[in-house]
Amino acid sequence: MEILWSPWRHEYITSSGSEKSPSDCIFCAAQQNPSDDKRNLIVHRATHNFVILNRYPYISGHLMIAPYAHVGELGAAPKESTDEMMDLVKQCEQALRESYHPEGFNVGMNLGRVAGAGVADHIHMHILPRWGGDTNFMSTVSDTRVLPEDLMTTYEKLYGRI
Repeated sequence: MEILWSPWRHEYITSSGSEKSPSDCIFCAAQQNPSDDKRNLIVHRATHNFVILNRYPYISGHLMIAPYAHVGELGAAPKESTDEMMDLVKQCEQALRESYHPEGFNVGMNLGRVAGAGVADHIHMHILPRWGGDTNFMSTVSDTRVLPEDLMTTYEKLYGRI
């Protein structure tokens, strides 16, 4: 059996599940200082939510939309925030279509740790561009991501398009 290494995942695996309060939350920390948006991979800020690149993406262009408010349940989020979240999904879809020309998308939320949420205490929506024959299966068979570009290239492609 051939072994495919993904050492960049170690940081995620060892830090996953450590958030206990807004001060420990990756989304709360990322949004604090707009002058750090590029370093924190925030590509767009709206009134109630922001759009951020997934630092551990399943595929190039993997975006997440998170509310500024630290809420762990969809029902606890204000209606203005969830309405804006869906508007941002549409804007992200368009930006990804223009930048990457995907054949489809995965859009969704994992609510709760047992549902697969890596950050269970702060709701967020995932938007992933998909192509026929993409290598997303690698995650399933060997916990490896195959990405054709680095995060800063992705950031530059999407910043200002949403």
